[in-house]
Amino acid sequence: MRKSIISIAVAPLAICAVPVQAEVVEVGQDHFITRAEAVVEADPKATWLALISPARWWSSEHTWSADAANLTLTPQAGGCFCERIPEVNEPGRFTLEGSVEHMRVVQAYPEVALRMVGALGPLQSEPVIGVLTVAISEAEEGTRIVWEYNVGGHMRYPAPVISRAVDGVMNLQLSGLSQLLGQVMGPDAVPAADAAEAAEAEDAAKAEDAAETGAATASETEAQDAPVSIDPETVIDEGPRASSVEDAFGDLSDG
Repeated sequence: MRKSIISIAVAPLAICAVPVQAEVVEVGQDHFITRAEAVVEADPKATWLALISPARWWSSEHTWSADAANLTLTPQAGGCFCERIPEVNEPGRFTLEGSVEHMRVVQAYPEVALRMVGALGPLQSEPVIGVLTVAISEAEEGTRIVWEYNVGGHMRYPAPVISRAVDGVMNLQLSGLSQLLGQVMGPDAVPAADAAEAAEAEDAAKAEDAAETGAATASETEAQDAPVSIDPETVIDEGPRASSVEDAFGDLSDG
């Protein structure tokens, strides 16, 4: 997370297929939704216990401290998905211990659902709201995990590009969890944006504020407000569409 999420998403996903179904299901000028699904061999209880222990499966490349062992998650309303930044005590350099709040828990329903609110990675610097919903349900082959990240608000990244990068990172994390639990479903992979496109996206993000000072034409304004279509070569979905979060949730009010 020290680098742009666009950049860090490229390398890990370019060299391996990620064994989950994943897709960007919606993207507009100021919002996007990504969804991934996996089926694992473990039962719902083991799946829940692993889910709330991110140090066991989260990618260290996507942490501020470069070590997933510093991650903790408190599975209760108001609980923190946090990261400890260790102190440094070495010749010529000394720092105090720090911390990062990645997300805050708003719902913890053991063996059924975990919902957290927070802007991950470089989105933390943007005035956006991100809601991550993880739904757990029984499947014929084991346990199904549906993982949806819904982000909305103004951001200085082009939404069609950052959405694919975020999808790749989310997919990578669910892949780590599913591998820990014994994956059944796979593989369907969503390729990350290539390096050239990532660089172009960075330039576009920097130029966005400058462009706002100019007078936009009516056609430009209409194009900006219109939903952005996804190139089918960008999002690969050869298998059946992932179950909706609502399907996996069921009615949580029923005992």
